[in-house]
Amino acid sequence: MLNHINLDKKENFITDEGQLTDIFYSGVKNCSAKNVGLEFEKLPVLKTNYKAAPYSEVAKFLQGYGADGCNGIFENQSILGLSNSQGTITLEPGSQTELSLVPQGDLLKLKQYIDVYNKKTAQIAQNFGIYWMGCGIQPVSTYKNINIIPKKRYEYMTKYLPTVAAKPLIMMRETAGIQASFDYESEEDAMKKFAFALKLSPIISAAYANSPIRNGRLTKLKSNRAASWLETDNDRCGLVSSKVFKGEFSFEDYAQILLDVPMIFIERTINGVKTALKVENLTFRQFLKNGYEHWHATKEDWELHLSLYFPDVRLKTYIEIRNHDNQKSDLICSVPALWKGLIYNTGAMESVNDLLKGFAYFDFEYLRRKTPQYGLDMRIKHFSLKDIVKEIVQISYDSLKGYGQSEEKLLEPFLELIKDGATPADVVIKNWNGCWGSDIEKFAAYSRLS
Repeated sequence: MLNHINLDKKENFITDEGQLTDIFYSGVKNCSAKNVGLEFEKLPVLKTNYKAAPYSEVAKFLQGYGADGCNGIFENQSILGLSNSQGTITLEPGSQTELSLVPQGDLLKLKQYIDVYNKKTAQIAQNFGIYWMGCGIQPVSTYKNINIIPKKRYEYMTKYLPTVAAKPLIMMRETAGIQASFDYESEEDAMKKFAFALKLSPIISAAYANSPIRNGRLTKLKSNRAASWLETDNDRCGLVSSKVFKGEFSFEDYAQILLDVPMIFIERTINGVKTALKVENLTFRQFLKNGYEHWHATKEDWELHLSLYFPDVRLKTYIEIRNHDNQKSDLICSVPALWKGLIYNTGAMESVNDLLKGFAYFDFEYLRRKTPQYGLDMRIKHFSLKDIVKEIVQISYDSLKGYGQSEEKLLEPFLELIKDGATPADVVIKNWNGCWGSDIEKFAAYSRLS
């Protein structure tokens, strides 16, 4: 029998804007362990036709997987996830499953856990007619044929986001990605890592492009997932601020930006049940000043608001890098490995920054908008993006080797791919137009996680 988790917290009112940066300062910690957090989403499809598996079937999978020592996460009696001491499995709006692991310093152990997780989940899911896909977007079903899970926050997001952008429902219901998070030792260290990751984010996003197949056919995009983020919500997505790239950014600057982002909902415990309540035409700054109906701003409201801000790199009590398509098994752990080799090594960061010293904010914004279509097949200021990425990945590889934990092995499959100037999407496109003969079944067999 699965246990229900009590998600209630004591409310703490915010009385001064100065409190808003407390959460960032609370994240300051010693980075000697080089801990990495990983969030890994994967796509459930029906093994009969590769259409998106509905929530009803994914819920059965969760019950089956969670019967072995996990606590269930519920909303209104509907199962939405599982938790244990190693992390959580939760559902994204279109029933994508997201594994969030407790941060750790040993990426080889992380790889072992991911491999066991993929094998076990594949075995259990087959009992319910489900395969898991290692790509960045649903290969057959589009958002029009994918219902959201029974979670109130996603209902409100579904109503709000289409009023401000063209493709948020693609992002919510169709896509899957990989996110990696890293610690910081001070505000200065956080801002250095934050700026570094934002600079690299469109470049690394291009290198991990892995979603060219959508609606059962080859599209003109190498990353449909990244393209959907371009049209999700300009108020809460993107590269945050040009000030970041000038080295003129602080915790306070980040908080000030968030204060003027429109709110979507708040959460309150009513009759013992945590409930999402829609908020309309209100920024957090206005909420903090005037309240909303009879509710006042709390620290929990601020934390929720932070989680509803979706830039390519996000600041919390850690640096969260969010912009990678989901991958096949051999490349999943190359994502945290690539970033670990760079972001915890001052020398490696300096080498990459030197490589990118001629680029400004608008160059990175240009890359962000063009790489979903072209991947690495483009030039920026007369430089080949392929050559830039080759150097970056080699710098990370050498850095990992210097750590002495053999974690560079996790980067080798990606390094070999990049040496050929290819992205995962390029491999799919070549096979689709060649030996697969545009056969979705062959693509599914190739991309399946097991």
